[in-house]
Amino acid sequence: MTDNSILCEHNPPPAKLDVLGVEHWPIWKKEPSTFDWTYHQQETCYVVRGAFSVTPKGGEPQQFKRGDLITFPAGMSCTWEISKAVEKHYRLD
Repeated sequence: MTDNSILCEHNPPPAKLDVLGVEHWPIWKKEPSTFDWTYHQQETCYVVRGAFSVTPKGGEPQQFKRGDLITFPAGMSCTWEISKAVEKHYRLD
């Protein structure tokens, strides 16, 4: 069974972002849209700008925005709904 738990830390301290090396992670950008996605690897991301919701299959939608540090679990299928264009740093584990 897949764990659909999305972990989110709102406005983590800059020191934590430095330790993680977030500014050196690749950047992903996407305009407002809705699409299905499956995470084949765990992804950790830091939202630089934008707003969106992610609804795990069979779960409740969760809202995210600028300043959120999010971890999506491997194996999770979900639907993304981007309301404001997104830019995020991301790392696959």
